[in-house]
Amino acid sequence: MNILGVIPARLQSTRLPRKVLRDIAGVPMVVYVFRRAQSCRLLSDLLVATDSDEVVEACHAHHVPAVLTSSAHRSGTDRVWEVSRARVADVYVNIQGDEPLVTTGHIETLVRPFLKEPEVQVTTLKIRATPEEVATRTANKVVTNVHGDALYFSRLPIPYDRDETGTVVYWKHVGLYAYRRAVLGTFHALPPSALERAEQLEQLRLLEAGIPIRVLETREATIGVDTEEDLKAVAALVASRPA
Repeated sequence: MNILGVIPARLQSTRLPRKVLRDIAGVPMVVYVFRRAQSCRLLSDLLVATDSDEVVEACHAHHVPAVLTSSAHRSGTDRVWEVSRARVADVYVNIQGDEPLVTTGHIETLVRPFLKEPEVQVTTLKIRATPEEVATRTANKVVTNVHGDALYFSRLPIPYDRDETGTVVYWKHVGLYAYRRAVLGTFHALPPSALERAEQLEQLRLLEAGIPIRVLETREATIGVDTEEDLKAVAALVASRPA
């Protein structure tokens, strides 16, 4: 099976502009993400997709393959879709350029269902949420059915613990995805859905269109970099690890 890893890297992000070029361990963040992901042997190939010549140049300076894509894309999934038009693969793995703690384990967990279950169309990850993550709207939550397919994603705590039992398990969504090629075309052709616009979560477009998303558990925590505090936390973790 041909599995292409794509790292969407938009330069002018809203909360932390130019974050994909911020330094982590002496290299731009997007380069650090690439180096973390490239050790996964299930990937047939891996590249960066960006809207910026500056990001392309930074990648090439570190011998990282990068392609220039449209600046009009609203989401990383749209950017992966554009790559899929030029690079044919069976499965595309969306490895966010602001997830510097991505591991081989994350990618393998995303990909394995495609190797065994032809009905799987999209996969993503979840991890047990901490009390702090449950409370904040910057950590997205997910609930699934008994088959592991997503029922809903929200910025609010779901499900609601009406009787305050304290026994509800909350799951944080980890924003890494894998898709079959046809799903990317469907996603891009659909307009942003009502739930997507309300929550500002692109994956809800697929759910509203009736496309199931398989949600796999990981125990490897990540830190998506959206703020200076996130960047400092990642830098501290990286510095504490053996060389």
